[in-house]
Amino acid sequence: MIMKPIAYPKERDLKAASGWNRRHFLRGLGACLALPAFESLSPTKLFAAEMDTPYRLGRTASGAPLRAAFLSFPNGAIPSAWWPAGEGSSFKLSSTLQPLEPFRDLIQIVGGLDHNCANAGADGAGDHARGSSVFLTGVRLKKSPTDVHAGISIDQLMAREVGQLTRFPSLELSCDSTRKSTACDSNYSCAYQYNISWSSPTTPMPPEANPRLLFERLFGSGSPGERLANVQRRQLEQRSILDFVMEDARRLQKRASGHDRDKLDQYLSNVRDIETRIQRSEHLGKRVDPNVETPSGIPSDQAEYVQIMYDILLL
Repeated sequence: MIMKPIAYPKERDLKAASGWNRRHFLRGLGACLALPAFESLSPTKLFAAEMDTPYRLGRTASGAPLRAAFLSFPNGAIPSAWWPAGEGSSFKLSSTLQPLEPFRDLIQIVGGLDHNCANAGADGAGDHARGSSVFLTGVRLKKSPTDVHAGISIDQLMAREVGQLTRFPSLELSCDSTRKSTACDSNYSCAYQYNISWSSPTTPMPPEANPRLLFERLFGSGSPGERLANVQRRQLEQRSILDFVMEDARRLQKRASGHDRDKLDQYLSNVRDIETRIQRSEHLGKRVDPNVETPSGIPSDQAEYVQIMYDILLL
């Protein structure tokens, strides 16, 4: 989306504005931070990444990383309030889609799609579990409460190719803070029901449900003005811990059995992944430190909760 600049209030004005709260600040902040990446793009170039050299892979014509977002509505939408009227360029947006009116020339609404692997088939009941984990993987799930096997989701395939261009290869968000284990829906593993993103057939990417933790992951912890220093301090601490862990692991490898060495290799792969993320973060330079307070946590109001998570997605 191409966003117009907005007037962003100064910190002293925020305290005086009686209607200003955490439901508003992320919305305004998102528009401010998104603008530099999109202001030079025309609609025809918005989704066009130049592919003439490997360096351009995954970038827009302006050089900004090409972004993608996949949204899941686990219980669907009201059809009469969702589907637009008419076809072609003369379609009329429905009440649910009406907020997209300013961008109608940039959107396509497609119907008639289905995931055969999400249908019951011989597996019987379990639509909630299948609907979540088949959404982005497109594979038939193994029906078991403990022996999990799905597929690699499209978002993670994309992250493998172009994830190095951004501070985080991918971000997983959820508005459902509930988490259960073992069997959930009709003897399907709970891992299927609560995850739509999978880095391997047996490894889901658990989403973050707490707006505060997600905000701190993006910008660092602490008050405005303190976050950059806190991020740098944390990275130094992480490097010290990683150095200690790697040295300890090398000593352990000499004494471990073959089976234990396999387990240790898997553990060290995760350690190296953390190190890679630190290196990527340092390479991309300083983070933005927005001059606003951190969200307090998960709101009690569901509509406010969903809105905040959408605003962070926009960031």
